[in-house]
Amino acid sequence: MADVAAKEVAPGDAAEAALAFLAEMSPDLRAAAILDSEGKVLAAEEDPERWGEDAAALFAIADRAGAEPAEQVHVATEQGEVFALRHAGLTAVAVTDRFALSSLMFFDMRATLRDLATAGRRADKSTVSRQIGPSAPGAG
Repeated sequence: MADVAAKEVAPGDAAEAALAFLAEMSPDLRAAAILDSEGKVLAAEEDPERWGEDAAALFAIADRAGAEPAEQVHVATEQGEVFALRHAGLTAVAVTDRFALSSLMFFDMRATLRDLATAGRRADKSTVSRQIGPSAPGAG
């Protein structure tokens, strides 16, 4: 089941905070980034442009494996591991030490993206309710 793309659900500050929380939850994490549905980097530990390009290339290759777009990708090498996850219109990419627990890493990444997307939707709704509230022209 494909995620419904969320447009700009996470402003940069919220994405930075989410990335910091992911690093706190995941002791094996070396570096990570969070991208929006368009592939724009919302937060990254270093070199945002490179994260965007690499995430796009990784998912482009993974998407060729089946009829549906890949939701998650895990690559393990002798130097470390790469995890990438699409969820709620956002993408998280993480590089970890070798032998990181993949189920735990994906769980933490999914929870981070879900919380970030939910916070973005709540912020959007509060903005809309302020604009459409009882004092707005045409309301009621």
